Amino acid sequence: MKNINILFILIMSFTTILQGQEKIINLNLSEIKWVGKEITTKTHYGSLKFKKGNISIVNDLITAGEFIVDMNSLKNEDLSGGSKEYLEKHLRSDDFFGVEQHPTSTLKITSVKKVEGEKHLVVGDLKIKGINNQVIFDIVLNSKGATAELTFDRSKYGVKFRSSSFFDELGDKLIYDDIELKVDLVF
Repeated sequence: MKNINILFILIMSFTTILQGQEKIINLNLSEIKWVGKEITTKTHYGSLKFKKGNISIVNDLITAGEFIVDMNSLKNEDLSGGSKEYLEKHLRSDDFFGVEQHPTSTLKITSVKKVEGEKHLVVGDLKIKGINNQVIFDIVLNSKGATAELTFDRSKYGVKFRSSSFFDELGDKLIYDDIELKVDLVF
């Protein structure tokens, strides 16, 4: 009986090594911080929450991952009161992310290359407002999960409001197309 238990443990360990580990994110502790900027040096920032997310790791290499973001969780954190409520409502509107029709955004990892240590170069498909585009960014594994920073061009997802990609002569009303994200994943 003892030999059978040892054999079972060895088989399970070998299977885990071959298949790797799927790390499920903690939805309460994982978050996305966003930053958007206007030409006037005005900056707005806030957060988003995940609905679901996981990363697969084999031999310390990320091999896959998929994340679903709850766009209804979009919060502004630099304003308060009526200004905060107005901006959040506007960002959820069709002028920006059309949250009523597109309540989630997704990121699916398509390929990964280990750079050094725990740092990986990730290529993924980012889907916002039903539009899919490739993004490339670094992700770093740590003892609690992973961190990543990436920037996406909102104009590639049909987010036109005060964008120089769609409108000329916006002057000091211009909002830059690049949206910066800082992601903290806790497994």
